[in-house]
Amino acid sequence: MASTHEHAAVAAIRKSGETKVKVAVTDIDGILRGKYLHTNKFLGAAETGFGFCDVVFGWDSQDLCYDNAAVTGWQHGFPDALAQIDLGTHRKVPWDNNVSFFLGEFINADGSPYAVCPRQTLKRVLKRAEKMGFAAMTGMEFEWFNFKETPDSWAQKQGVNPTKLSPGMFGYSLLRLADNREFCNALMDDMLAFGVPIEALHTETGPGVYEVAIAFSAALEQADRAVLFKTGAREIGKRYGIMPSFMAKWSQQYPGCSGHIHQSLSDGSKNLFFDANSPRSMSPLFESYLAGQVACLMEFAPMFWPTINSYKRLVDGFWAPVKPTWGLDNRTASFRVIAGSPKATRLETRCPGADVNPYLAMAAVIAAGLDGVEKGLKLTAPPITGTNQGSDDIPRAPRSLIETTQNFRRSDIARDWLGDTFVDHFAATREWEWRQWQDGVTDWELKRYFEII
Repeated sequence: MASTHEHAAVAAIRKSGETKVKVAVTDIDGILRGKYLHTNKFLGAAETGFGFCDVVFGWDSQDLCYDNAAVTGWQHGFPDALAQIDLGTHRKVPWDNNVSFFLGEFINADGSPYAVCPRQTLKRVLKRAEKMGFAAMTGMEFEWFNFKETPDSWAQKQGVNPTKLSPGMFGYSLLRLADNREFCNALMDDMLAFGVPIEALHTETGPGVYEVAIAFSAALEQADRAVLFKTGAREIGKRYGIMPSFMAKWSQQYPGCSGHIHQSLSDGSKNLFFDANSPRSMSPLFESYLAGQVACLMEFAPMFWPTINSYKRLVDGFWAPVKPTWGLDNRTASFRVIAGSPKATRLETRCPGADVNPYLAMAAVIAAGLDGVEKGLKLTAPPITGTNQGSDDIPRAPRSLIETTQNFRRSDIARDWLGDTFVDHFAATREWEWRQWQDGVTDWELKRYFEII
C-alpha cells in the first residue's frame, strides 16, 4: 500500500506497473555511470538509498584506478557508498521505451553530503548562496563535433582520422542542418520530452560541429540538464550512425568546443544583476560578482579545464579566451557582460570547454562570483574592446593541467568554497591525468622524431 505522503514520482511508478527504472550518477569526469533497477529494488532505494561502488570516484575515464586517492582506493577495497535518488529528477527516456529515469547523488551514512560527489559539490556552493539570500540561475551552451562513426568503427581506426559528419566551415547553416534533419529534429524533440528543453540548435564553424543552448533555469536543474544532454546526444546519435564528441579540441586545424555558462542571481522574483540607473545596466551586486570571477576564477581552473586536451583549445585567434578579461557584449573576453533588459541581463563565462563536468564547472564559476560578492570587490579593471585590446598587462592563462592543478591545490578560496576533502581528491585525480599523459607516446612525437632523430 502506498503511503499518503509518498512522492508523486514513486506513486506514479508504483501505479504504472513498470518493471524497471534507470538511475545514474556522474563520476569525477562528468561521465554518467548508472544501472537499471527492478521496480521493487527502486521502491526500496527511493526511501533509503542504495549501494553504489565508490570506484566511480576512484577511477578515471578509462576505468583505471587512481593510485594517489585517499577517499577511495585499493586500500579501502572499493566498498559500496550510499547513493540517494533525487526523486525530483524523474523523467522518461523517450529513446528507451519511455523508461523512468532518475539522477542520484552520494551521501554518508549519517545523511551528510559525500564530500567528493560532483552534484553535492555544486549543492554546497548553492547552499551558501542561499544563505547569502541568492538563487543562482544559469544556462549552458555546448559546441561539439559529430562524426559518422560507431564505437566499433572508431576502435578499428585506433583513434585516428574520424569521418566528419559534414564538410567545410559553414556556421549557422540551414543546409547542413537539412543534411541531418532527422538527427537534429530528434535532438530538439527528444530532449524536450526528456526534460532538457533546447532554446536553439545551429551549426558552428567547422565540419560537423553544432552548438546548442539549453533553456535557462535554476543552477542545479541546469547542471542536471547539461549532464543529461551530453549523454542523451550520444544515445540519440546512435540511431543515425552518428558519434558526437565533446572533446575541447579534437583537431589542431579547427576551433575548439566551448561549454559557456550564463549566470545571474535572483531573489526569487527578480534578476538582481539588472540596475536601470546604471549606465551599463549593471547593479553593484553584478559588478562584485564579475570582479570575483576576474580575481579568482583561475584558481578553480581544473574544474572547467579538466583534461589534458582542454588546454589545446586555448589558442590565440581561435575564439576561446586566453586571459581573464571582461567586456561588454564582447565574445573575445572570458567574461561577457550581456546587460540590457531586466530579464536578460547576465554574465556569460566563456572559459569552460565542452569537456567539463557541468556540476563542477558551475560550482567553480558561481563560487568565484559569490566570493567577490562576499568580499565586496569592486570592478576596477576596465572592459577590453575589440580582440583583447586593453589586456596587455593581464597574464595569460596557464597552458597545462598540472600548472592549474597546482594552483588549485594551493588555493585558500577553493578550499573555503569546496572543502579540503574535495580539493585534495580532485587535485589528485588531475595529477593522475597528467601522469597518464606524461607516459603516453603520441602520433605527434612519432611524426616528428621517428625517422630523423
